[in-house]
Amino acid sequence: MQNSIIIFIIDDDKSVRRSLSLFLQSVGYQVETYESAEEFLEREKFEGVGCIILDVNMSGKSGLELQEELIKKGSDLPVIFITGKGNIQMGVNAVKKGAVNFLEKPFKEEDILNSVSESVNISRNLVNQKTEQKTAQNLINLLTPRELEIVKYLPTGLLNKQIAGELNIAEQTVKIHRRNICDKLGVKSIPEIIRITEKAGITMS
Repeated sequence: MQNSIIIFIIDDDKSVRRSLSLFLQSVGYQVETYESAEEFLEREKFEGVGCIILDVNMSGKSGLELQEELIKKGSDLPVIFITGKGNIQMGVNAVKKGAVNFLEKPFKEEDILNSVSESVNISRNLVNQKTEQKTAQNLINLLTPRELEIVKYLPTGLLNKQIAGELNIAEQTVKIHRRNICDKLGVKSIPEIIRITEKAGITMS
């Protein structure tokens, strides 16, 4: 079962929403359906693992317009387009903007399932990446301004004495700060410190 994963179906055709929903639920996915882009946008932002199955041609805001809006809002949810009136150029443009697939109705269940599976894997990786970044940032936030200064020197290979000279402090002070840094970050080596700083987006010296 994949209960923590949500597949969002946005299509103004009730029969499409129902059939897709029943099919995806039958293979273990949790599903939410919306009949318009506007209705979906009223929902609070979803931060978990999932994807959007999105009709191109809908009354009101089109699927392509919704894709643009979601990009602007910083949504990481992968999009699978479905359409009864598509063309190659439309599909190319949608994929260029990050859509996982562009399927013409009627599509095979196997094709939609493969696209959903691919989208969910992409979504899971993005969510994991964001979680790691947040964890790394929380760890970095534990450091004092002086400790953060020293962290930025560690990848350079400078000795404690040299770092002390650069910062105009005592060598013993650098040693104490390095111990504190390792304790706060829960690491024992410089490569581990570098990995955390990279995930947190810290620019090193």
